[in-house]
Amino acid sequence: MSQLLTDDEVATRLVDLPDWNRAEGDDPAITATYHLGDFAGALAFVNKVGAAAEEMNHHPDIDIRWDTVTLVLSTHSEGGLTNADFDLAGKIARLAEP
Repeated sequence: MSQLLTDDEVATRLVDLPDWNRAEGDDPAITATYHLGDFAGALAFVNKVGAAAEEMNHHPDIDIRWDTVTLVLSTHSEGGLTNADFDLAGKIARLAEP
């Protein structure tokens, strides 16, 4: 089991992930939106994210809109945010770098 992060720990971890923010809503989550230029770029990015997620056995919610990919991370089994969410967010941020 993963330990839930406190609000202060979440805020600290977000400092190192400028593309990521707390998701709006009642459920604790973080979210990021990436603009990939076209649909093919968005699909290629999602495939890379999927491979990283499978490697970690931790899976984001993914929304694809033509050239835009929005990701939401939360550890549903724990009911909030854990280090796994931020570890995957960091991998995703690196995948998005040009």
